[in-house]
Parts: sequence; structure tokens; C-alpha cells
Amino acid sequence: MVNNIAIEKAKTSKIHEVDFDNLSFGSVYTDHMLVCDYKNGEWEAPKIVPYQPITLDPSAKIFHYGQSIFEGMKAYKDDDGKVFLFRPLENFKRLNKSAERLAIPQLPESFFMDGLHALIQLESDWIPTNAGSSLYIRPFIFASGTGFHASPANEYKFIIACAPSGSYFSGKVKVLIEETYSRAANGGVGYAKAGGNYAGQFYPTKLAADKGYQQVIWTDDNAHEYIEEAGAMNVFVRINDTLMTAPTNDRILDGITRKSILDIAKDEGIKTEVRKISVHELVEAAKNGSLKEMFGAGTAAVVSPISGFGYHGEEYELPELKDSYASMLKKRITDIQYNRAEDKFGWRYPVE
Repeated sequence: MVNNIAIEKAKTSKIHEVDFDNLSFGSVYTDHMLVCDYKNGEWEAPKIVPYQPITLDPSAKIFHYGQSIFEGMKAYKDDDGKVFLFRPLENFKRLNKSAERLAIPQLPESFFMDGLHALIQLESDWIPTNAGSSLYIRPFIFASGTGFHASPANEYKFIIACAPSGSYFSGKVKVLIEETYSRAANGGVGYAKAGGNYAGQFYPTKLAADKGYQQVIWTDDNAHEYIEEAGAMNVFVRINDTLMTAPTNDRILDGITRKSILDIAKDEGIKTEVRKISVHELVEAAKNGSLKEMFGAGTAAVVSPISGFGYHGEEYELPELKDSYASMLKKRITDIQYNRAEDKFGWRYPVE
């Protein structure tokens, strides 16, 4: 354990300047952040300091070779004011999995968990209580060491910053099945939560937006034959009463919401399949009426329903369902997150 994490409190708080009834996602930041530096071959003790800009040398390797990873998670407050996280150890494990792939030093569990706990305790007043609101938490690590030579850095910085955010709801989205560009490749870094993965998505997503779509459905890097992810989220497909998602591999992020949905679906008695889903199968199911639902799954929105998709210049609309799997699964997850229901899985983590 990291005992007595050093805390430098902000001289004044910004909290009274914030309109908690009108919060956009991830654009207002709390008073403090956790900072931890890797120097001389080891991680130094984490500390909490006032939220502030970072000064870096122009030769810092983050700017040149992209050693940057991050996580996304949330803190929730129930009706009694108690604070909870959702499966934070999974975020820690995935952060270190990403770190290993990008040759970044592994972070000790106690630095992550104890530092996170101390920061959320300090910033608990920033957790909004409006329906659907939460405190978005962004842990990230990047190369701060200097040098123009192409090699891993010798210094890194781990930071946790927080942003109170309102209910994340964008309505149903229309997606375009990608036939040219790839999100990731076999043997690559698709399974890591690396910043560069997201940078590479922006251009194809812009091209899709120019055609009237909100997101793309990524397909495999070889023949673009199998669907893999929906924008920056894992994707689920319901054909008749079977809920399906692609298996994780080098190209697909092992989403925490994805795993939670699979467990809850099984608990509800829903038939699930984790297997390759071909574009041809999806199109045929849309044509014969057996395609009932598609939705993205991730931390920000939990579940993001898909209203239809485009492929080869054709449009395919999905039916409007009164009792959808998407709405049921989202409710079950959020009821656990906000301490409104029993947590039979042990996912809720109290911050006391």
C-alpha cells in the first residue's frame, strides 16, 4: 500500500463556477490531479497536486514516438451520497497490458488503486448527482523522457485527471461499415488503449460523417469481411434472440463494459455467442428481418443503440423494439453502478 499520499491542495476551488445542470462530456476539470513520475528505473511515490498545465521539453518522446496509453472510468454517487467505482481493477490490469505492448514500465497496483482512492475521496464533492451524471476519470501514462533517437523513453509520467460529466446520450446512431481503412492489424496495438489508435480513427470517421453517418463499423484488416468494433466501442449484434459479439484479438479492445454485458446477458438467460460475425451474415439478417438490434458498448455511454447501417451504397434500417436487450442491459449495469440494485458480481467498489 501507498500510505499517506502527499496532497497539495488548491488554494481556491473552481467548483462554484460549474453549472452541474448543464455538463458536457469531459470538458470541465476538477481541482486536483494525481501525478507520478518514472525516473532512474522506478516509479516515484504518487502525489496529488492542483490541476495544472504540464511543461515538457520539445524533444519529449511522446511528441515523436507516441508512447501514450490511457483508461476511461467513472465514479458514481448513490442517493445517500456514497461513492462507488465500477470494476477499477480491470482498468488497472488493462492499463498495464497496454503499457507492456508499448514498452512502458508497469505501474504498481497500489500506486493506481491507492492513488485513485485518495483522489476520488478528495474530489467527492465534484461527483454530480443529477440523473445519469458521474465523475469521468482519465488515468494515462506518456513518455516524458527526451531524445530524438527512436527508442523507448527513460522517463514517464502517470496522471489521473477527473471531469464531472452529465448524462452521455447521443440518441441512436447510424453507422457505415468500413471497407477501406482499418482500425488495427494483426500483431499491432489494437488491443491496447493507445492514443494513436484513436488518432487513426478520426479521418475515416470524418469521411463517414460527410456521408451522413455518425460512426463507422470497423472490419478486419485483411478482407474487410468481419465486423469488429463500432467507432471507439465494442459492438454487439442481436440476430433473433441470440446476442453476439466478436472475440477479442490483437485488433479488438477487451472492453470492461463488453465483459459486463456478456455476464449480465448470461444471468438473464439470453443466449450469447462470442464469434466472428461476417458482414454478409449481418446484411442477410437485415434483409430477412432476423437482425433485431445492434449497439456499441463502452464506458462513456454504456450502451449506444444503432438505428441502421450502410454498406456498398445500400441502407439497412433496424426495427424499433419496445423491450430491447440494449435498454435492459444498460439499466442493469447502471443500477449496479449507482447502487440501485444488488451487485451479485462483486463489481461495485466503494470509496470510503
